[in-house]
Order: sequence, then structure tokens, then C-alpha cells
Amino acid sequence: MSAISSSEPLQRRRAEPAVVRVAFAIALNGMRKLARLLKHRRDARMLAGMDDRMLGDIGLTRSDLRDAYAQPLWRDPTDVLAGRARDKRINRRARIDVLPVDAPSIAPDAPIGVTARPSPWPYL
Repeated sequence: MSAISSSEPLQRRRAEPAVVRVAFAIALNGMRKLARLLKHRRDARMLAGMDDRMLGDIGLTRSDLRDAYAQPLWRDPTDVLAGRARDKRINRRARIDVLPVDAPSIAPDAPIGVTARPSPWPYL
């Protein structure tokens, strides 16, 4: 009987470090998420410090920043901003592909009713 009773505390001792490791991992994961959240908020705050021209260069507007800050605190505002910039870039490319190019001709237009004469030197 002494052999059975002595192995029971050993099993309990092995289980306790596993519980501590799991609790430590959960706490560490939570701190990592908090640090990432604060970093993304800091990045969005840096974008808010840019002027409108600089925001336009990266495809954002002030209203995009306001929408990103309107998200709940646990959501990443930079995800919203990246999505807006991506959508604008895709829409801009789609508009460029659809719009016909209306370039002026380099040859002057002939007046109406005037036909071109054949050249007297066709092989020059």
C-alpha cells in the first residue's frame, strides 16, 4: 500500500507545473495582444499627425482616420486603414482601365470636303 500512496503525490506534483505553465502562457498571450494593440494604436496616431497631402500619397483621407478610430478599442485601426487604401487603389486601377484614352492626333485634321491628292512621287 505504501507504493500506491507514494505515487499519488508525485502525479499531483507533475500536474501542478502543467497548470502553472498553461496559466503563464495565457497571461503571456494576453500581454502580447495588449502590446500589439497599443502598437497599432500608436501607428494610427502617427498617421493622424500627417497632413492631407501625405495621407493622399498613401491613399487615405481624414475621414478614413476618423472611421478607423471609431472602431472598438479591441479592434485594430490599421486593418481598417489598410483595407481602405487597398480598395481605393483597386478602384482607381479599375477606372483607369475602363476609361478610354482621348489623346489628340499629331496629324492635323483635313478640312471637310477636301480629299487627299496622291503623291507624285509614290516611292519616296
